[in-house]
Amino acid sequence: MRISTVAILASGLAAPFALPLQAKDATYIGSIQTIAGPRSSEATGTVFVDRNRNSRHDADEAGLEGVAVTNGREVVLTDADGHYSLPAYDDMNLSVVKPAGYAVPLDADMVPQFAYAHKAEGSAHLRFGGIAATGPLPASINFPLIEDPVGSGFNCIAFGDPQPYTNQEVSYVRDTAGKMLANADLDETECLIFAGDIMGDDLSLYSRFKKIIAVGQTPQYFVGGNHDLDLDATTDADSFDTFRREWGPEYWAAEIGDVLFVGLDNVRYPCNGVDPHPFCATDRNHTYNGVVSERQVEWLANLLEHVPEDKLIVMTAHIPFQTFTDNGAGKHQTDNMSELADLLAGRKVLALAGHTHTTENIEKGESFEGWQANTGLAEAPFQQIITGAVSGSWWAGDLNDSGVPHSTQRLGSPRGYYELAFDGTAYVDTYRAFDRAAGEQLHASFNTPRFRTWAQAVLDYANLYGSPSKVLPPVTRNDLADPYMLTQEDLTGGSWVAVNVWNGSRTSTVTVSLNGGEPLTASRTQTGTGEAKHRGVDYADPLAFIRQSTQASMAVRSDRGGADTAGFTTWQGERWSGVPGPFQSWMLTDNSQHLWRADLPADLAPGLHRMEVETTDRHGRAFTTTYTFEVVEDIPQMGWQSHLWD
Repeated sequence: MRISTVAILASGLAAPFALPLQAKDATYIGSIQTIAGPRSSEATGTVFVDRNRNSRHDADEAGLEGVAVTNGREVVLTDADGHYSLPAYDDMNLSVVKPAGYAVPLDADMVPQFAYAHKAEGSAHLRFGGIAATGPLPASINFPLIEDPVGSGFNCIAFGDPQPYTNQEVSYVRDTAGKMLANADLDETECLIFAGDIMGDDLSLYSRFKKIIAVGQTPQYFVGGNHDLDLDATTDADSFDTFRREWGPEYWAAEIGDVLFVGLDNVRYPCNGVDPHPFCATDRNHTYNGVVSERQVEWLANLLEHVPEDKLIVMTAHIPFQTFTDNGAGKHQTDNMSELADLLAGRKVLALAGHTHTTENIEKGESFEGWQANTGLAEAPFQQIITGAVSGSWWAGDLNDSGVPHSTQRLGSPRGYYELAFDGTAYVDTYRAFDRAAGEQLHASFNTPRFRTWAQAVLDYANLYGSPSKVLPPVTRNDLADPYMLTQEDLTGGSWVAVNVWNGSRTSTVTVSLNGGEPLTASRTQTGTGEAKHRGVDYADPLAFIRQSTQASMAVRSDRGGADTAGFTTWQGERWSGVPGPFQSWMLTDNSQHLWRADLPADLAPGLHRMEVETTDRHGRAFTTTYTFEVVEDIPQMGWQSHLWD
């Protein structure tokens, strides 16, 4: 047995505790077993220990008692012989809830094989195939397991929204998540969790994506997002059929250690004529809504009857349960959040989501305007993390040193993922940015009168003309000169340090120390006490905003490639080309849930200064980044001083 620090993975972060961990077994490749026979009105079978690992229930292999099996509504426990019996439906996922201490088979791409998709008549005709007609239910559906003594200490990685729309963007997934997984020490990582939008509408790209993520040799658990839908489905019952074929049930549960992982489908599509929102009206184009179906709520209630109260529940869905980013939107939050909260009352819960392409760490009791109206709850009933996006702002922007778009996210965080380190029912969450040093958790920059004037010009342009545009922008990042050079006029006009803590939460603290002096306490720009979103240049993250302000690659064009290779594309082939301009206005970081402000003294002397920025997270871990900046009388000529050579 190896001794491993729980919070490490590939991060190099100081661990809050150390635990003995067993390395997972990723060599158990197999499948569930189906046995044909006379059609039954019930689904039956056995959960058994697969001693010879052949995925078949052999005569000498014992059944396993007390394991939960479900048809997506009812949940039963296996008897002393491992047998179960459940009502059968013509369209259902029959699945085992993987018990702690055991593992289900994996396919060659590391996707757990714990479910049988039964759809007697198959999917309606769908662009990407959906589920072929399964015909009569097999006489027996058996679930093989092997012993897997993980223990109570283990790690998982949570990803949000890779969302590649094209093969080019799948290559970006390879060069970010794939590269990380190929280089990280994942021996003690028991699961990869994907919080939806695995694809960007083109589901034919699933197979290439699978091969890339499988390099991590770690079981992968998925929930579907609104861009994983069969968009040509006419009913919600068919809308995730291709997803089900490729990844498994659209909602599921599995135990690891003292944690019950629950995946939910909260993307109803089409919602038209079903949900009472104007965007779901029957005269509107088909669209989705954030809601957990009645069938799932019943399933979750049935499941929880078999789950001890002291288990930690990690619940993943695609659309946030609640979010600061889209706090006023019903479509982008979960309608029946209050119903879920009632089911989970008194339990320890961590909720994960994606969708917004932002990082948000929302603590229990936090509140923002719009939550009551759109989720039925004014305050967060439990801890919620929005995991950020592998794709960041939809793979937009100039290329970084790795040849991948910087794609700075809307609330200012760089692209990345979450590490979750579990110790029994306790956990530590760490955000990790791609291509950043171990332990880097923040960035800091200066909000000055000069920045605010410049940024307002960018915002006005983006709001008036949009992007891409043929109209030359009034300013680009070059007009701002050096953002880490402050004039004395900047200081007397009101300047402050803006600190973006990527995984910052309500109880995080931030201090700024100048030249080794007494630390200045920074204040969070959003208190999370029910207030409206603050936005505009006073609430902007200057560093993120500058990166988003000018996309020089929009001007790329070749004689041979012409329009086909001009600029870059996002979404369903939308081309960004022409004059170098900013991100679209809604993508600019003029607001953030995890931004802190520390006012600068107006009497800073001219010269070079040292600034140490420290944040302490809700787990008590401190992270420090040091900057140097200059104070000058006037901004000097920043280009070549040709007058010296005249």
